[in-house]
Amino acid sequence: MLCPFCNSENSRVLESRTTEESSSIRRRRECENISCNKRFTTYERVEVMPVLVVKRSGEREPYSREKLRSGLVRACEKTVVTAQQVDTIIENIENELVKQARREVGSTVLGELVLTELKDLDQVAYVRFASVYRQFRSIEDFIKELQELQSESSFKLKAEDLLLVDKVQS
Repeated sequence: MLCPFCNSENSRVLESRTTEESSSIRRRRECENISCNKRFTTYERVEVMPVLVVKRSGEREPYSREKLRSGLVRACEKTVVTAQQVDTIIENIENELVKQARREVGSTVLGELVLTELKDLDQVAYVRFASVYRQFRSIEDFIKELQELQSESSFKLKAEDLLLVDKVQS
């Protein structure tokens, strides 16, 4: 592994651990070059067969983790969503794609997976992503999405209240 600071080929592993999702291994390394001795982190993950994303136009392009991250980061700007949570969303989506074991996946499937992850995490990020993904053209599109989100939230709250009442009565 090349040191990112001095490009030395000699580094030693100080610590290894699996990530929270158990989908990769995090290794803490130290450069063995006497004039450098800096520490850095590397990640090792299983390489899966390349997945092609089929866009709405029918065009196919290779799945890009960075393109997905860019869209998520844009949707999550100025919200409470952390970089770690964005990474977790990406890991969850990639794990789902691996489970499906398909060589091609529609951009609509990818978009819905992102929306599913964002819905419970942050409603503002969810609406931002939905507005681009679902191509909102008017304020009515926003209002409709917000009303659906609000009715789902109220339904969840009512269901949670019923469960709480059930527990108290038991």
